[in-house]
Amino acid sequence: MSTTVLGVDKPPLPPVPVAPPVATSTTNSLPNTSGPKIQFAMPVYDFGRVKSGDLVKYSFVFTNGGDEVLQVNSVQPSCGCTTAGDWTRQVKPSETGSVAIQFNSANFNGQVFKTISVTCNDKQKPVVVLQLKGTIWKPIELVPPYTILNIPPDAPSASASIRIINNTEDPLTLSNPESSNKSFNPTLTATKPGKEFQLTIASGESVNTGNLQGKISFKTSWTNLPTLDVPFWVNVQPPLVVIPPHVMLPHAPLVGKSPTTVTIQNNSTNSLTLSDAIVNIPGVDVEIKEIQPGRVYHALLTFPEGFEIPAGKQVALTMKSSNPRMPEIRVPVSQAPRPIVSPTALPQPPQQPATSAAVKPAARVQATQ
Repeated sequence: MSTTVLGVDKPPLPPVPVAPPVATSTTNSLPNTSGPKIQFAMPVYDFGRVKSGDLVKYSFVFTNGGDEVLQVNSVQPSCGCTTAGDWTRQVKPSETGSVAIQFNSANFNGQVFKTISVTCNDKQKPVVVLQLKGTIWKPIELVPPYTILNIPPDAPSASASIRIINNTEDPLTLSNPESSNKSFNPTLTATKPGKEFQLTIASGESVNTGNLQGKISFKTSWTNLPTLDVPFWVNVQPPLVVIPPHVMLPHAPLVGKSPTTVTIQNNSTNSLTLSDAIVNIPGVDVEIKEIQPGRVYHALLTFPEGFEIPAGKQVALTMKSSNPRMPEIRVPVSQAPRPIVSPTALPQPPQQPATSAAVKPAARVQATQ
């Protein structure tokens, strides 16, 4: 006997709950247009290649992409060679404005990069930096552009060389050079005829100490540049440097001892010795200390308490030097004048009450019998 077992169906599973769809907002995906918004069509302007001395003019155009009035408060270029002209101060929503810029390319050569800062009331971009870039070229280029001759005190002479390069396709001819300072002799050599020259400037044997300047002038074959000037600067070092060159004391009389140090520096190649240091007024102590043998000395001056330079007296620190070009060193000494003291108000006697002339004591009149 077989037994048949009938299958029993399983109860159906409960339905899986489905989360309701999350409502998505498209507000965040839209650009924030609240308030004023400044938008430049081209914040970087490349003016390409221009000749040195040309003026580069350009107007940066911007749009107010916000929903409030845009106010442009200031336009500030990064240097003095770039200037801002008129710009639109207020721009309504969806309208445009402009910022006018002018760049003076004189004294520039090669690639340049300038910035202009625009300040406005856009809270997201209160400052926008605009850029101006390009390449400046010179028809005639000087290498180096500035010529400086440094002449040591013991050097008999000094010289410098400058390359003059013609960057145009037209050949260039230069006349014999002429120097505005007769202590310097120029020599010109054509290294590449019509295209490149070498100018040599040499100093003579007698050049005064200090800073000098001059220029070398040429006549050219170009009608648009009939004269070419090459400036130069000269620094002739003195054999000795005294720091400070003048001693100034506090006002008289000194309230205490006043120590002062004067430094003597030797620029010459020869060793220096100093002697016989003195101040030509009694009471001042002078001591010479050799800080660096033969090169640097200190003169230590000590002015006593109560010191005062008499009126009309010329006071100076003097010493002898082994340098033949400066056999004596002289450092003037001055003193600040006494402070002006305002006169104190003198005590006034107490004022008596005024007596009117019209009021007099009545005279006693005796009756006559």
